[in-house]
Amino acid sequence: MDEITESLLRQISDWDGKFKGAYNIRVDGTCAGRQSSENISILNKEDNPGLEIHIRPGTKGESVSIPACVTHGNVDDLVYNDFYIGQQADVTIVAGCGVHTETGEPARHNGIHRFFLSEGARVKYVEKHVGTGKGTGIRSIDPVTEAFLEKDATLEMDTSQIGGVDHTVRETRCTLSEGAKLVIRERLLTEKKQNAKTNFTVTMQGDGSAADIVSRSVAKDESRQEYVSVIIGEAACTGHTECDAIISGKAQVDASPRLYARNEDAALIHEAAIGKIAGEQILKLRTLGLTEQEAEEKIVEGFLS
Repeated sequence: MDEITESLLRQISDWDGKFKGAYNIRVDGTCAGRQSSENISILNKEDNPGLEIHIRPGTKGESVSIPACVTHGNVDDLVYNDFYIGQQADVTIVAGCGVHTETGEPARHNGIHRFFLSEGARVKYVEKHVGTGKGTGIRSIDPVTEAFLEKDATLEMDTSQIGGVDHTVRETRCTLSEGAKLVIRERLLTEKKQNAKTNFTVTMQGDGSAADIVSRSVAKDESRQEYVSVIIGEAACTGHTECDAIISGKAQVDASPRLYARNEDAALIHEAAIGKIAGEQILKLRTLGLTEQEAEEKIVEGFLS
């Protein structure tokens, strides 16, 4: 494994020289390492490039990591991964992605992930994205996530783009059955002339289902972000969507939270706030000896943590 791959793995996954649970490492469109466990099996898909991950019913406290790395330009990687989580399982899934280029050639990864959570299953899904390298080629990451939650299933998504990605379109679509719960926490950083678009669509079909979506983002320089969240309540359910953004320089942020109630017992709420870093925050940190740039970096770090 070369230095670029190792560096990307450290940034996007729980890799510290090895993985503790089941894993599959994808590098430039091919498998660079794989290990299943007694309760988690990783298989090649038969119809498309990608994986089928099967987690046995009742599995507790285990994890599976499927990082994907693009280590040079002129790579356009497309992968389809399907996760089948058995009844009452409680697991962590880590699916980070890193793209790197040192030339003028673009580097792109497009991961299409589908989650099928059986009754009572619980999943924590961690996804980190990063772009690295000194090349002028466009670094793109375009994830698509689809999730289908059966009765009383819970999916907690912690997604972040931690820098260096020039272009991204992030699509997430979830369908919730009776008593199912969805929690999404998104953190997003853009700078220079980077462009990011986030689309969330959540449909709550079962009574007692609930969704809580919170996005925090920072847009710097001349970057642009667009945030669209759609919550559809078709049953007696609760839904909340929130977008908080900080802008600086000539950056632009567009936020469009949308609610669609299709049942009189659907309780839906949306919030959106966009603004710059408060001057008193910077002043307070400067009195502690930080420069203005260091103060701004600390504020942004805290906001996205």
